[in-house]
Amino acid sequence: MSNQPTGRCPVMHGGQTESGKSVTDWWPTSLNLDILHQHDGKTDPMASDFNYRQALANLDVAALKQDLHQLMTDSQSWWPADWGSYVGLMVRMTWHAAGTYRIADGRGGASTGNQRFAPLNSWPDNGNLDKARRLLWPIKKKYGNSLSWADLLAYAGTIAYEQAGLKTFGFAFGREDIWHPEKDIYWGAEKEWLAPSGSEGSRYSGQRDLANPLAAVMMGLIYVNPEGVDGEPDPLKTAADIRVTFARMAMNDEETAALTAGGHTLGKCHGNGDAANLGPEPEGGAIEDQGFGWLNKTARGIGADAITSGVEGAWTSEPTKWDNGYLSMLLDHEWTITKSPAGAWQWQPVGITETDKPLDAEDPSQRRMPVMTDADMAMKFDPSYRHYIERFAADPDYFADTFARAWFKLTHRDLGPKSRYFGPDVPSEDLLWQDPVPQGNRNYDVDAVKAALQQSGLTISELVCTAWDSARTYRGSDKRGGANGARIRLAPQNQWQGNEPQRLAKVLPLLTDIANQHGASIADVIVLGGNVGIEQAAAAAGVTISVPFSAGRGDASEAQTDVESFAVLEPLHDGFRNWIKDDYVVTAEELLLDRAQLMGLTAPEMTVLLGGMRVLGTNYGDSNHGVFTANVGQLTPDFFVTLTDMNLRWQPQADGSYQLLDRATDQLKWTANRVDLVFGSNSILRSYAEHYAQDDNRHKFVSDFVRAWVKVMNADRFDL
Repeated sequence: MSNQPTGRCPVMHGGQTESGKSVTDWWPTSLNLDILHQHDGKTDPMASDFNYRQALANLDVAALKQDLHQLMTDSQSWWPADWGSYVGLMVRMTWHAAGTYRIADGRGGASTGNQRFAPLNSWPDNGNLDKARRLLWPIKKKYGNSLSWADLLAYAGTIAYEQAGLKTFGFAFGREDIWHPEKDIYWGAEKEWLAPSGSEGSRYSGQRDLANPLAAVMMGLIYVNPEGVDGEPDPLKTAADIRVTFARMAMNDEETAALTAGGHTLGKCHGNGDAANLGPEPEGGAIEDQGFGWLNKTARGIGADAITSGVEGAWTSEPTKWDNGYLSMLLDHEWTITKSPAGAWQWQPVGITETDKPLDAEDPSQRRMPVMTDADMAMKFDPSYRHYIERFAADPDYFADTFARAWFKLTHRDLGPKSRYFGPDVPSEDLLWQDPVPQGNRNYDVDAVKAALQQSGLTISELVCTAWDSARTYRGSDKRGGANGARIRLAPQNQWQGNEPQRLAKVLPLLTDIANQHGASIADVIVLGGNVGIEQAAAAAGVTISVPFSAGRGDASEAQTDVESFAVLEPLHDGFRNWIKDDYVVTAEELLLDRAQLMGLTAPEMTVLLGGMRVLGTNYGDSNHGVFTANVGQLTPDFFVTLTDMNLRWQPQADGSYQLLDRATDQLKWTANRVDLVFGSNSILRSYAEHYAQDDNRHKFVSDFVRAWVKVMNADRFDL
């Protein structure tokens, strides 16, 4: 018998739900470091030594492919397949898993299996994809740890196209699952789903300028509104939205036209009923719904009566077959605007013959009116898109090949370089968007290169800055950038403001000469130069340490570098070098967190690296802000010792900087920026700063700095 008083809840109300207030709810301006620890090991149920790439070696790809082909026509009564085939549903699921990728920060995409979690599992545009994932569960259950959800979600759509008759370009496994929602991804500031332009938190400014890094036009959409801009049909306006959105997904006009046409060659839209009858999305569903959402509990609501987008109908006469049916349907008919049974704007053909209509999804004795969305009509009315649509219609083989390549790019763009690809169907062709890097030489005298670097006359700052600037472009989001390839010597990187082109013009020729003399790659020598600088700085501080190094980086050529694609990697800020290109709405410390997260750093690693970089004298333009040491060039914890010194007080200046003044004399001791002082003001970061300021942690500071440095230098070494 419980002694708990009647009516008293044994836990804090809301404490275990999203309604419970967090620290940042109480103090909304407090710096939230959660972005650095989104995928803490405690969320991962796998063994600590689990290696997915090793597990993939046990995957029977041929059997998996056969099982997926069988699934496509194994209709289940709880969610019956349209025309007895799930190809359209699986294509849509894969498309929506991959289509969240945006090139600006590399976030989104299919490489983590994040469609299983909020908010993506409950986005309006992902309606009923929960059913597709449940259909795949028996296959995931069968293959277990040798097949990630991320790979399965990407593979199912590719097999669907094979089932429909397309010769696909290939497929690569290697995507690793996450086990927790990615709250660090910024999907927009809107306060409601599908909020139109001009609403609170709108992602548009000016005429129709979409805020970076966003790609979709509305909160809750994968790309554009199928009914038209803000739900108002206008194909040319929609075409403008499509062009921006797909460009931010790394697609040009030809790829966009191919993906639209090929994506809508299979399957149908669902809007045959009253949308008001739908229940909540998966995250908002009742506990007995067990993760299912959008349930229609007042009517049949499945099969031909299902509601997803609200638009109703198929695009082609044979929606389970890969053919040119979409192209002929679009081009050979005039179209007029109408509304679906669910009340959504859509287009229907004028004067279509009965035999050109698709069969009903469940009743083969009935034919239904085909449909086009406003996005489809954009392909017909926009001159550039229409050019490609007409070319595809005239050459079906060219269309199939162009689509297959674009689909492969869509589903693999965020998987990273080809060295991460696994499986029997990996294409042999190297593609420019894969950022190819030649194999580097591992067999040269590393000690001789280090000796040459020591005698080069380059300063510690010059060596460390060049190595850092080369490596800091790495993005863990889509595995792009990094030191491998030595692209810092090529356009556009050699002219980026943040890379200090004048310094590069001095340093790179010397490093190139050393590389040529010793048979090493320039990429290796750049990293070795940074290592040599750190070893010298540690020795000057009284600590002897060898920075670990792994040879084998290659040097990319100009022909292997897509200048336009690499432009998005340009750093606009780097708190580690105390630099910001312009004034931004976001604070400098928030920008620091964003860069640290993309580089894969934890909060302690970010802290020790920044403190070490300050005392090494690596600030952009030799700025003195945050250089809290009299011994610049020595790898000491002086930054943290000074920061935690209570004999100093901080005073803000009109230009946004700060002065550190002696409390007793008011004498100016140091100057700083926000990104320096946050390590003393934020309670979590201060705890790390105090840790490294302790008298007994001087050696630990150096070893931790070196460990974090090596992590940055090797972040893109997937061959290790």
